[in-house]
Amino acid sequence: MKRLSIGLFAALALLTTANQSQAHFGMIIPDQPRVTPEKRTVELALSFSHPFEEIGMDMTKPARFYVMKDGQTTDLLPNLQETKVMDHLAWQSDYKVKRPGVYHFVMEPVPYWEPSEDLSIIHYTKVIIPAFGSEDGWDQPVGLPTEIVPRLRPFGNYAGNSFSGQVLLNGKPFPGAEVEVELYNKGQKYEAPSDLHITQVIKADSEGVFSFTCPLPGWWGFSALSTADYKLKNPQGEEKDVEQGAVLWTYMDAYMER
Repeated sequence: MKRLSIGLFAALALLTTANQSQAHFGMIIPDQPRVTPEKRTVELALSFSHPFEEIGMDMTKPARFYVMKDGQTTDLLPNLQETKVMDHLAWQSDYKVKRPGVYHFVMEPVPYWEPSEDLSIIHYTKVIIPAFGSEDGWDQPVGLPTEIVPRLRPFGNYAGNSFSGQVLLNGKPFPGAEVEVELYNKGQKYEAPSDLHITQVIKADSEGVFSFTCPLPGWWGFSALSTADYKLKNPQGEEKDVEQGAVLWTYMDAYMER
């Protein structure tokens, strides 16, 4: 009986650890958080990963990838090229900015079947970049099935600022949305005190609004999860649930010394 108890405890501990480290994030990470006259081309890396732990997963070519500015959409899917992010299949694209404005880069991936969770995952992912000092239009939704619309301007912020956003589901506020937060811990610079610290979790209010103070500089990802109102078939042909993620990335700068 004692041996069985020890084995059961070990199994539960392993399961708990796995569950605490299961935060997937769609990622669009630019090589620069702002476009300047000195560097007009932005390089974007698209992946599906665990950002804090830097654990990658192979991502097939996205279903859609585009940029939206002033309500106008430009298809960037033909520009994608294969690359590796965290040693796994990912995608990259260069985009030359010609005019001032705020650019919303958006990715809709092909559904990812996750056997450990017995569901498919679709993370609608955005990053918002200003060009040449412009800042109008950062607070506009782009019309995704679910998305995070920033309440704090998502650029030109310092580490220590509180990021705030509103989660929309089918174009309407999503009350009580659960939002996962992770730092892209590139180069494994930081170590978490425990598994619980890897992914921060917030509950949005009755209007889908949440707030989180970002303590460190770097790229921060916010992912609001929901269950889609439809199902998709798994590899065995069975109808299974679909997890939707509304993902937004924003960059926090460190103060610069003179």
